[in-house]
This record gives sequence, C-alpha cells and structure tokens, in this order.
Amino acid sequence: MYVLLPLLVVLAGGCSQTAKNGAASSPLPNQNQIQVQQIAPPKLEIKDRAAVAERLENLAASIPQVESAHCVIFGNTAVVGINVHPNVDRSRLGTIKYSVAEALHKDPYGVHAIVTADMDLDQRLRNIRDNVKAGRPVTGFAEQMADIIGRVMPQLPRDIQEQPANPLPQEAGQAGTSPNL
Repeated sequence: MYVLLPLLVVLAGGCSQTAKNGAASSPLPNQNQIQVQQIAPPKLEIKDRAAVAERLENLAASIPQVESAHCVIFGNTAVVGINVHPNVDRSRLGTIKYSVAEALHKDPYGVHAIVTADMDLDQRLRNIRDNVKAGRPVTGFAEQMADIIGRVMPQLPRDIQEQPANPLPQEAGQAGTSPNL
C-alpha cells in the first residue's frame, strides 16, 4: 500500500505535466500570419447588359464543339449556358466547359461569369433572355426560376401533410342508402 501511493502520485504528477507541455500553445499576435493580395480582378460594373451578354455569348460560342451559348445577366453577374451535341460524353463535356471558362476568364466581364453546360438550364437561360428582349424581364425570370427551383428542390417526406381518408362508398345493396344521392 505504501509503495502504491507514491507510484500513484508520480503517475498523476507526470500526467498533469504532460498535459501542460503537450497542450497547444496559443500563438502570439501577428506570429506566423501571412498577408496575401487578392489576385482576382475586381468585378466591373455592367452598364450595357445586352452588349455584355451578346459579347459573352459570342465568346462561348467560339469554342469548338459549342453549338450555341446563351447569357443572362443578374445584377452584376453573368450566367452563361452552353449547348453542345447530345452525344458528347461527360468527360469531354467537362473539358469543353473548362475551355469556355478559360475564354471568359480573359474578358473583364466574363472573368466572374458562371458557366453551365446543363441542357435544361441553357434552355431556361434562353427563355429568360428572350423574355427580357420581349420586354418581360420580371415575369419571364420569375416563371423560369419557379421551374428551376421546382425541379431542383427535393420533396421531403416530413413535409407531406396527412390527408383525411375518404369514406368508402357504401354498397348499393344496403337498405336505406342510394348510391345516386
């Protein structure tokens, strides 16, 4: 018992000493901090949306295997949808999309653009663009966004509300009831 008590004290003292030495020390202020410059160019304000959209569409469409491109500008952000042949495989599609992004990166308005190769989104971008040109920017945008969100939004089982059970129609042969009432 006398041997066990000093051994226990030494172990407890050793563990507490290890915890103090092994704990991560808090860094001193400004120690090991690196300051970096932002390398992305600042976002330019888009003043003539139609001209910028057309320019970005032409840039994207100039890439080989891009059949068409459609651009819509939301605020100060351009979204460019590209259309390629339906038989292009996924890996090639990614390469084409990257090539479009590289071409847009060289343009001051395209550097911050969002590029999509989804055929459905490209069609919806075309519809929004056509609605804007027809003088219906808000209505066209709202309709297309509702369709996009409806397609992307998951249906969660917990959101389904219980419907009251419909009473079964009574048998025609029962007394006092008529199915035609």
